[in-house]
Amino acid sequence: MPIHPSALISDEAQIDPTADIGPYVIIEGPVRIAANCRIAAHAQIIGDTHLSENTLIGRAAIIGENPQDIGFDPNTPSGVRIGKNNTIREHVTIHRGSKPDSHTTLGDGNFLMATSHLGHDVILGDKNIIANAVLLAGHVQVGNGTFIGGGAVFHQFLRIGDGCVIQGNGSFSKDIPHFCAAQRINRVTGLNVIGLRRAGFSPDDRKSLKALFDLIYRQGHNLTQALTAARQQTWPEHAEKFLQFLEAHSKKGICRLSQDSSDEE
Repeated sequence: MPIHPSALISDEAQIDPTADIGPYVIIEGPVRIAANCRIAAHAQIIGDTHLSENTLIGRAAIIGENPQDIGFDPNTPSGVRIGKNNTIREHVTIHRGSKPDSHTTLGDGNFLMATSHLGHDVILGDKNIIANAVLLAGHVQVGNGTFIGGGAVFHQFLRIGDGCVIQGNGSFSKDIPHFCAAQRINRVTGLNVIGLRRAGFSPDDRKSLKALFDLIYRQGHNLTQALTAARQQTWPEHAEKFLQFLEAHSKKGICRLSQDSSDEE
């Protein structure tokens, strides 16, 4: 087992023999580390944290620390669950769940760049790119295949859909629907058309999404009126997914359309 002699490893930890544990790493409590994981120098993995195969934890990252919640009881049993093939770079922080038996959760194939933060109870899907210094507050949900630019910040309990592209330094306290481009403060600019093309969406798929986006955002309806109008017709799979996101219960509401928006942004 390639464990550097300066690493501090709890007797409770379960570490696959193929994992690589670097110098001055701290593994504290019942941590589980699966095959071919690499923990770089000075990282700390704490408590009920599980890392699945082929995951990299960068230098000085801290995974599994208590939530930043002044009412949190440190005796609460909770943890972090991280899927396969994730890259979590230096100084990233991921906090454990805030309620009994809850978990902050990452899917597979995500890339978290340096100094990004996932607060307690965040749910991150698969193949997302989270750029430097992005801050996700507690209970934020992110879908799959979304890119978040550096320095963007997100209030607690909001939802971010699949296939979104979000401008760096944006500030968000409202939900961002599937396949949207978002920027500034709680604004969408249109569909993530370039991302849709790269993801293999057909011209018909993109056409139906554009028609639904226009109905929701550009025809002068409020959201209730727009959803009622949208349900007067049948939509193909991806547009239906977009519509169901809008129909689902939201604690925060939906980002509004920027006045200088374009579907090609």
